[in-house]
Amino acid sequence: MSGQNVWRRLTDFAGPFQKQILGALLLLVLGTSAELAGPFLAKVMIDNHILGIQKPWYELQEKPQAAVEAAVSLNNKYYVREDFIEGTGLSPDELKSSQMTVLAEGTTYYLIAGHVEQNGKKQITPLATENGRERVEVVTINDQAGTSATYTGIKLTSDEVKAMYSSDMLPIVWLSVGYAVLILLSAGFNYIQILWLQTIAQRIIQQMRMKLFIHLQKLPVSFFDKTPVGSLVSRVSNDTEAVRELYVSVLATFVQNGLYLIGILIALYILQPELALFCCLTVPVLVLLVFFYQKYSSRYYAIIRARLGDMNATINEMIQNMSIVQAFRREAGVQKEFADVNEAYFKVRLKEINLESFLLRPAVDLIWKVSLTLIIWYFGSTSFHSAISFGALFAFVDYMGRFFEPINMIMGRLSQLAQATISAKRVLEILDTEPESETAVEGKQISRPQGEVVFEQVSFAYSGDEYVLKNVSFTAKPGQTIALVGHTGSGKSSLMNLLLGFYPVTKGRILIDGEDMKTIDTHALRQHVGLVLQDPFLFTGSIGFNIRMYNESITDEKVRASAEAVRADEFIKQLPGGYDEPVVERGMTLSAGQRQLVSFARALAADPAILILDEATASIDSETELAIQEALHVLSKGRTTFIIAHRLSTIQHADQILVLSRGEVTERGTHEELMEQDGLYRKMYQLQQGSVVEVR
Repeated sequence: MSGQNVWRRLTDFAGPFQKQILGALLLLVLGTSAELAGPFLAKVMIDNHILGIQKPWYELQEKPQAAVEAAVSLNNKYYVREDFIEGTGLSPDELKSSQMTVLAEGTTYYLIAGHVEQNGKKQITPLATENGRERVEVVTINDQAGTSATYTGIKLTSDEVKAMYSSDMLPIVWLSVGYAVLILLSAGFNYIQILWLQTIAQRIIQQMRMKLFIHLQKLPVSFFDKTPVGSLVSRVSNDTEAVRELYVSVLATFVQNGLYLIGILIALYILQPELALFCCLTVPVLVLLVFFYQKYSSRYYAIIRARLGDMNATINEMIQNMSIVQAFRREAGVQKEFADVNEAYFKVRLKEINLESFLLRPAVDLIWKVSLTLIIWYFGSTSFHSAISFGALFAFVDYMGRFFEPINMIMGRLSQLAQATISAKRVLEILDTEPESETAVEGKQISRPQGEVVFEQVSFAYSGDEYVLKNVSFTAKPGQTIALVGHTGSGKSSLMNLLLGFYPVTKGRILIDGEDMKTIDTHALRQHVGLVLQDPFLFTGSIGFNIRMYNESITDEKVRASAEAVRADEFIKQLPGGYDEPVVERGMTLSAGQRQLVSFARALAADPAILILDEATASIDSETELAIQEALHVLSKGRTTFIIAHRLSTIQHADQILVLSRGEVTERGTHEELMEQDGLYRKMYQLQQGSVVEVR
């Protein structure tokens, strides 16, 4: 399955939540925009207001009426900053001789006559006090030109500094409030979008798991015969969880940080086009990193998910067969098998970690350090045509840090993206597995059949030409009991698998009340077929639940009546909880005979028209055999019953006994008729009764 097809299918799963996802992404855009706008406000605050005092000032003899609020009074003179001088109507030539500079050295401020370079090398020397004012001499030195300039000025008091800052205080407050509001808005938008995306992702995965679970129930039995249970469990649980991360972490991270990168590049271009272009030059290098990582990581993650499935399958097999493992003292062998699978998983994980450690964050950090070194060199060189403001420098460094952080976030999510893609492929592989044939599940709907079953020249092979059934023909009339006997591997269970529709007939046909099974809806047919296995499976729940088996139309009275009819009620009443007695997994707290009686009650409560008993009495002890015989009579009464049996004493009442050997019906008839023949059935019966020592 191609990656493009996987993404299309995943988009289809998210289709019902399209509006919610777009709403969450819109909130993500708003939150990201609010966060990106912060450094711009900081730049305006620093350059225009906090450092605005260092802009040129002009000394006026009279208080200007046009800029009365911006004028600062010192020593009977008035000073207006460059920002507000345009409103006075004075020309630049008129103001040139009156230009002043506020020079800041630490926390000390000086008012200097003339234009003094703020960022140059300076020497400040105190002079004699004049009219109670501290006077200073400032010498600026230009090392490159080898020149110097001398200026004089006065030291400003703290009240005078506050006065010169008076026009900036309110804007600083408002810009600070704006910055705080942006932070709160960003946090609020991000909180809501994360909550939405998490909820949407959980819904999507909930529906995906449900669809996967339903699809598994539609798959033919042959699929489960060749697919380990642990692998399926891994795909339903682990792989869908990895896909969930795609909708939550990966989607949000890629959108948010993609917007970050675009916004930051725009901001950097506004601040300093040359350095923004330099950042763009790093993008191809990062794209190459992504390309190589995706190329090699996809291989590793495919193996990782497969190894995880193998490990789950091994664990599942060991737990299900723990009694056999311990009885035969095979713990060491099982441990070695699991250790080998675990080691294989560890090695491929280690390769993935090495790849991630080399190509993701360390590589991006290296690019960032090299870029930062070049930027520092660039700022320190003389290649600028004009000096950059401190606010612009602060904003640029801030944005540069933010430029590589989203790249690190995106690169960090690449591993989750690769895992989610591989996991999605594994989930979709199950969903793409063909269910039972369309004619089988969409065929003719039938009501409760009369129970006539006809096999006409039926042959069947699980694969190729290796037939396990060959030209089998017989007729079961409604209400008759048909017994199937034969050695192991003679084809008895395969015959019943065909009747249940678990496998399609290779040759010939099976008729139900004269209708070809190929034209009948298999699901509708199975509603009227009961099955009792040699090792009955009981689900976790209660005794009553296991008899009812999800069929809520079966009342408690019918549950009890069914149990009484097969004599299961006798032991159920002795249980502490009665019909509400909890049943652990597989019903292991009950004996084999008790589990079998519960399965008989389950079949009777379902009231099937056709009943299949597959070795249903093989695990019953002799003491319980009479009770089981009576239960069988009750269970088969009025139903077409097929009994697969090794214990021939339980089928003497059968209307017809079919003896199979190597997939063929070699003998047929009643018990008496077959005993009169000197055939396989008679020898098998005598062997079980102990009257024959050897059967050839």
